[in-house]
Amino acid sequence: MTDKQVVRRFEQIVGAGNVMAAEADRQAYAYDAAVLDSVVPALVVRPETMEQLGQVVALCNENGLPLTVRGSGTNLSGGTIPSSTRSVVVVTNGLARILEINTEDLYAVVEPGVITAKFAAAVAEKGLFYPPDPGSQAVSTLGGNVAENAGGLRGLKYGVTKDYVMGVEFFDVNGELVKSGSRTVKCATGFNLSDLMVGSEGLLGVFARIVLKLIPPPKASQAMTAVFDSVEKASETVSAIIADRIVPCTLEFLDNFTIRTVEDFRHAGLPVDAEALLLIEVDGHPAEVAEDSEKIQEICRKKGAVSVQAAANAEEKDLIWQARRDALPALARLKPTTVLEDATVPRSRIPDMVKKIKEISQTYNLDIGTFGHAGDGNLHPTILTDKRNHEEYARVEKAIDDIFEAALAMGGTLSGEHGIGLAKRKYMEKETSRGTILYSRMLKQTFDPKNILNPGKMIGE
Repeated sequence: MTDKQVVRRFEQIVGAGNVMAAEADRQAYAYDAAVLDSVVPALVVRPETMEQLGQVVALCNENGLPLTVRGSGTNLSGGTIPSSTRSVVVVTNGLARILEINTEDLYAVVEPGVITAKFAAAVAEKGLFYPPDPGSQAVSTLGGNVAENAGGLRGLKYGVTKDYVMGVEFFDVNGELVKSGSRTVKCATGFNLSDLMVGSEGLLGVFARIVLKLIPPPKASQAMTAVFDSVEKASETVSAIIADRIVPCTLEFLDNFTIRTVEDFRHAGLPVDAEALLLIEVDGHPAEVAEDSEKIQEICRKKGAVSVQAAANAEEKDLIWQARRDALPALARLKPTTVLEDATVPRSRIPDMVKKIKEISQTYNLDIGTFGHAGDGNLHPTILTDKRNHEEYARVEKAIDDIFEAALAMGGTLSGEHGIGLAKRKYMEKETSRGTILYSRMLKQTFDPKNILNPGKMIGE
C-alpha cells in the first residue's frame, strides 16, 4: 500500500480522530523521560478497543512498519522512543478501563492504559491492596509497568510488578490474541508466556489485558526517620537492619545534596546539615509493627544515628514520604538536564556503591544527588547537567559508564526497575554473556520475523 492508503486504513480501524499525522502531534511522541535524542514517528495511532488494537498491530506487520507502544511516556531508558521516522506509535490511553476487581478471589483485570495510582486507589476502595508503587505512579500506566517490570518504594517487602502478574492477554505480530496465565492461584497450562512478557519492553507482543494479583492491606504501619552524620553509617545501618531479619516495607536513602535540595523545594523541616537520611516504614500486624519499629530505632542508634524519630500521626508520615517523592522533581529544578540512573547492587554492597558514586562525582566534577531504595540495593544516582554543554556532557557519559562498571563489579545489575531500552543496551553483554544476547535475538526473531516490535531496544539489532 502507499503511505496515504496505509493512513486511510488506520483511520478505518480506529477512526480519523484517533490517527495523528500532523507534525505537531507527532513531535509530542518523539521522546520520553530518558535523556536521549528524539525521533519523530511517521504516525501516531490511538485504538480504543481490543479488536482495534489487534488490527493495528497486524496492519503494521503487514506493511513492515516499526511499532512502539507508549503509555504515558515516563520511561527512563528510551524504551518508548520511536525506532525510526517510519515508526508508528500506538498510544494506550484509549485502553484505560478497569474491567474487574474481584474481592473474593483477589485479582483484577485491567487494560494496559490504566494509570497506576488510579488503579491502586480503586483497589483500596474495595478494601484491598496493590503494592507496586513506582515513583511515576501518578501518571505511569500498568501496561508500561509490566513491560518494564517496574518497582517502587515498597519493593523491599512486597516485590515488584512481576510478583503481581497472574496472566496477560497480548497480540502477536499477526494480530492474533495470545492468552497466558489465569485468574486462579495456580496455573500450569502451557508455556509460561506471562512471565516471559513481563519486562519484555515491547519486543515480543502488545498487551491487551492484564490480570493482577491483589492482597489484603496491612493492619498497621509506622514510619521513621534516622539522621546520620556520615553516608557510611547510614549505609551500614541499612545492611544491619536486613541482617537482623527485619524486612521493612520501605527503606529509603537520601544523601546530603538531595536533602538540601528537597528542603529548599518543599520546606518540610529536613535536617540540612545531615550527611544522610534514612526513611523507613514497617507494616503488618500491630504487635509486629511495634516490635520491628523499636528494633529498627535501636539499630539506628547503635550504628551512630544522630537522631531517630517515629511519625506521631498520619500527617507526619505523609510528610516523610512526600519528602522522598520530592527528590527527583527537586533535583530536576537545578539544571536543564537530569540523568536519573538505577544502578543496583547486593544490599551488603550499598556502603561501597554510595562511596563509589561520590568518588565518581568528584572525579568528573559533576553534581550527583544520590537517593533510592537502599533496602533492596536500588540506588538512583542523579546527575545534574546541561546537555547543550558538550564538554560537560562528555564527562557525564564517562561517569555513567563508571557507575555501571562499578555496579557490575560488585555483583550488581544494570537496572533494578527502569529497564534497558536504548540507554543501556551497550552494557548488556557485560552483565550477561554473548550467548545470552544471541539467544535473545533468536527468541525475538521467532516471535517477530520482520522485526517491527520496538526494534533496536534492549538486546540491540
